[in-house]
Amino acid sequence: MNQLLTAVLLLASSAASGKGLELNEKNYFSTPGLDVTVFADIYPDGHQTGVTIIQHGVRTAANGDLRLETSPGQWSPVPRGVGEAHVDVKNQRISQTLAYPDESKNRKGFNPIEYPDLKFSYQVHVEALEGNSVKVSVDLKQPLPDEWIGKVGFNFELFPGDLFGASYIMDEQTGIFPTQPNGPLRQVHGEWLADPLAMGDELVVAPEHDTQRMKIRRVKGGELQLWDGRTNHNNGWYIVRSLVPKGASKNAIEWIITPHVIDDWEYQPVIQVSQLGYGVSQAKRAVIEQDSRDTKTDPVTLLKLGSDGPEKVKTAKPSPWGSFLRYHYLQFDFSEVAEPGMYQLEYRGEKSEPFKIGPDVYSRHVWQPTLEYYLPVQMCHMRVNEKYRVWHDKCHHDDALMSPVNHNHIDGYISGDSTLTKFNPGQPVPGLNKGGWHDAGDYDLRVESQMGTVWLLSMMVEEFGLDYDATMIDQQKQLVEIHQADGKNDALQQIEHGLLSVLGAYQNLGRLYRGIIVPTVDQYVMLGDASAQTDNYVYHPSLEPGEVREGRSGTPDDRWVFTEENPERELDAVASLAAASRVLRDYNPELSQQALAAAEDLFVKAFAHTDKTGVKAFALAELILATDKQAYIDQLLSMQSELVENIDDTAWVIGRVVAKTRDAEFMQAINAAVAEQQAGVQKQAAQTPYGVPYEPHIWGAGWGIQAFGVKQYFVHKTWPQLADADIYVNALNFVLGVHPGSNTESFASGVGSDSALVAYGVNRADWSYIPGGVISGTALIRPDLPELKEWPFFWQQTEYVMGGGATNYMFLVLAVEALENNAGER
Repeated sequence: MNQLLTAVLLLASSAASGKGLELNEKNYFSTPGLDVTVFADIYPDGHQTGVTIIQHGVRTAANGDLRLETSPGQWSPVPRGVGEAHVDVKNQRISQTLAYPDESKNRKGFNPIEYPDLKFSYQVHVEALEGNSVKVSVDLKQPLPDEWIGKVGFNFELFPGDLFGASYIMDEQTGIFPTQPNGPLRQVHGEWLADPLAMGDELVVAPEHDTQRMKIRRVKGGELQLWDGRTNHNNGWYIVRSLVPKGASKNAIEWIITPHVIDDWEYQPVIQVSQLGYGVSQAKRAVIEQDSRDTKTDPVTLLKLGSDGPEKVKTAKPSPWGSFLRYHYLQFDFSEVAEPGMYQLEYRGEKSEPFKIGPDVYSRHVWQPTLEYYLPVQMCHMRVNEKYRVWHDKCHHDDALMSPVNHNHIDGYISGDSTLTKFNPGQPVPGLNKGGWHDAGDYDLRVESQMGTVWLLSMMVEEFGLDYDATMIDQQKQLVEIHQADGKNDALQQIEHGLLSVLGAYQNLGRLYRGIIVPTVDQYVMLGDASAQTDNYVYHPSLEPGEVREGRSGTPDDRWVFTEENPERELDAVASLAAASRVLRDYNPELSQQALAAAEDLFVKAFAHTDKTGVKAFALAELILATDKQAYIDQLLSMQSELVENIDDTAWVIGRVVAKTRDAEFMQAINAAVAEQQAGVQKQAAQTPYGVPYEPHIWGAGWGIQAFGVKQYFVHKTWPQLADADIYVNALNFVLGVHPGSNTESFASGVGSDSALVAYGVNRADWSYIPGGVISGTALIRPDLPELKEWPFFWQQTEYVMGGGATNYMFLVLAVEALENNAGER
């Protein structure tokens, strides 16, 4: 009896205390309800790396690392990792060596960073303690120089979006996390920041919330400082910081972090369904996401919504799919349900958002917002009105000055030792103050986004007869009126708008531009009305600063136009120009002829200067369709072995012209290659419970999955016996809500029952959205957490972009609608 009682008491004690954090097979610390990762991610600029806390399935804190500033921004110095993290399973400890500077980013790369003259290395250690605590410590190889004391500290960032209105306790101080950053201000090493919210030895975060409560206790290092990092950067987080003391090296910083964990916590099932709905003939599969330890299947009930409330239509157990990322997945198929109406799914007391089943599910409120709102709002050089609202006034009428040479600018704009044109650096280039769309949540014009949009719109006109008029576009007055028809096809008017920019540059520069972008970071990060980004007067250095005379100003705020030698981008533009020339023949014959002439000229100049088979085939296919010239067909035939070898990149572009070759051997070789390629595509799609590949890098995978779906449409059109149409249907459903993670919203803003209404557009500072914009969507926090936060400053999750972000989505909707209509006819 004594032995039995002892065993029971030990078991009860173990259950009460919990097993605590332990290293798992994925090399992070984990216990039910809590995960701690250590430099598992690669993106400090986006608040994704360092010491990271995931409480109850939600990332609550991240980027724990040494930083050179109190509140770093996007272009602030970040360290480089030295080798892989060392995982010590025996001692339950992870260590990562890091160093400043990172030479791969120091004044070079896509977004060059200016590092100070400071070189040092250090290690960050994270060790599991008893219960749910971890010890975080920092060892410097040698003490910091005296001049850097008070500047270098260990920063640990708390995600603000879930803390607004929550409380904190710092020793005897208490307060509420403010919704907006407030003063008073102080100057900290040249930056204006709000005073710290609190300072002390122990911080308790959100003591009132069991799911978020966290204690941070300083053992060594400077006292804890709680800062609001949004004072100097809109996209900042709350920051807990401890300065490195003078002379410190070994154990310079030591904290104990103890997140609260709810006993026996388990991730609650999430029902993932299209927020819009399904066609009558369409396959209908919901995905259910459960805790990895929860492999039980319970019945799912399909409810039809009526005037007397929900009515049960079907109850059945879902099919187990298996493990993916950090969860267990089930699938529920209700494809046989065809009666039109509104429905919901219910599982274990949880209900999905309502969705529609019907033959007209795609006919309104789906792709239309992209054409009615998003594309007009992104239009550059125009005033864009929506009744009482002005989205933005006329902008960038001072476009553009020739860029400097030998200059590594921001956002991937780099110039060589020549402008590649007759224009000198700083010289105004005419013909650039018209047309084009702002690229994304910023205001530059990139050639690939302009041409990608032109091509997709052209395909929608050509493939699906897109003809829709809800917008007045007046190029003479440079005026757009949303929801005021003008008797013209909006899609053709938008194609025209894109060509005005690209052809304007081509005709004046003698080549394509790389893009047009503001000269300073301060302008680049500006949010609000695009017309305020520059003064709209062409710069002239002979005038006094700020002086304006005869359409010129003494303020050098004009955007710069960059050029480049890039045959791949030129051939992509060739394809888009050729496609646009076809659909504009009747609408704007002159512009159509100019587009085709430019396409053929660029083709001759670029074709021989790249070995990228995919873009060569793309250009050739579109030129064949535009001209029917035998010379282009012969060139395509001569590439047979290359096309077969690179069939992943070529199948979707040459399908529409294979029959035009009238060459049996060629067609047989391509058909065989496509059969093998499609077997690979279907295998790839089957690796996730969503029927599409999900492999995010930094940005969410939504845009890539849409592009994948568009390509699959074209392969299916030519080879329906080989290519599965379900794959591009699945791609659309992924965007509309059937995607991993607890946030199941539609990536298309304003589309479906629940959609992204806080997004990284040009109006993000207002926590707003642009209807019809499509966010990149659910990102992957390495190694295995799918995340889509309601936060307007995550470009990697909620950004809108041109060149495919919205128009690939629009194309997919039209493609799936056509598939549904054809099924109905059969």
